[in-house]
Amino acid sequence: MNTLKIAVQKSGRLKDDSMKLLKDIGISIDNGKDQLKATATNFPIEVFYLRNGDIPQYLKDGVVDAAIIGNNVLVEKGNSIEYISSLGFSKCRVSIAVPKNMEYNSLKDLNGKQIATSYPNTVNAFLEENNISASIHVINGSVEIAPNIGLAEAIVDIVSTGGTLFKNNLVEKEVILKSEAVLAVSPTINEAQKAILDKVKFRIEAVLKGQSSKYVLLNAPNTSLEAIITLLPGMKSPTVLPLAESGWSSVHSVLDKNQFWDIIDDLKALGAQGILICPIEKMVL
Repeated sequence: MNTLKIAVQKSGRLKDDSMKLLKDIGISIDNGKDQLKATATNFPIEVFYLRNGDIPQYLKDGVVDAAIIGNNVLVEKGNSIEYISSLGFSKCRVSIAVPKNMEYNSLKDLNGKQIATSYPNTVNAFLEENNISASIHVINGSVEIAPNIGLAEAIVDIVSTGGTLFKNNLVEKEVILKSEAVLAVSPTINEAQKAILDKVKFRIEAVLKGQSSKYVLLNAPNTSLEAIITLLPGMKSPTVLPLAESGWSSVHSVLDKNQFWDIIDDLKALGAQGILICPIEKMVL
C-alpha cells in the first residue's frame, strides 16, 4: 500500500499546530514521547518528526514526500522546494533590527556594518538586491545578544511579537520576509504519493475555509430581502425560508469572519432581527 511520508518539526509550537491540523482533517496519529516516526491509524500517512532546519534537505532527497514547515526555512535552505498551500499559522517575519541608540535612517546605514543572523542566504540575497555591502556573521542560537557583546551592529532574525527585541534593547527596522507555515512538497514525489497529498490538501483547504468563515442566520422582512441578499451573497446564494409569521423570512448565509462587523449596521437598518453568528468547523466548496 502506498503511504505518504510527511515531515513536521520535532518540537515546539509549529509541531503542536501541525499535529492539531492533521487531527482537524481527520487523521489519527498516536505518537509517543520522543518518537521520531508515527503511522496514522486511518489514513495512508507516516509522520516524521525532524529538526526544522533539516527538513528542506530531506525534501530535496526524497526521504519525505511533503512537510509542514515555515516558509522562512524554505527560503533559506530549500530554494528549489515548492509549497502548495499556506496554512495560516506560525506567522512571523524575518526582519532587520538594530540597537535603539544606533542612528538608522535607511538601508544605506548598513553599509560596512556587521550583521549577525541565522539566515545568511536570505540576508545575502536581500543585501545584494538592495546594493548594500555588509558582512554577515552566522550565529545559530540567540542572535539578539550579538550587538550587546560587540559581535555585530545589527541582526536579522525571525520576529513574532517583538518582545525579545525589546528585552535586548533592539528595534525592528526592515522586514525582509513575511512567513507562515506552508505545506511543502518534494520534487521527487511520485504520482501515487501525490494523489494522497492532493487528498490531504483538499481536507486542509476545507478546514482553513471553515476557520475563516462564519455561518449567519437572521430574520428579515420580505420587503428588504433583495437588499439583504445583496449584502449576504453566500457561497452561491443565501438560503431563504418563509417564517410562520407572514411577511418574514429566515435568511441563512456564509460570510468571511472579518466582514460581519462591517455590514451589521446595514443589516439592522434594513430590518434584520435575531441575527446569529455560528462558527464553521469545515467547509467544502
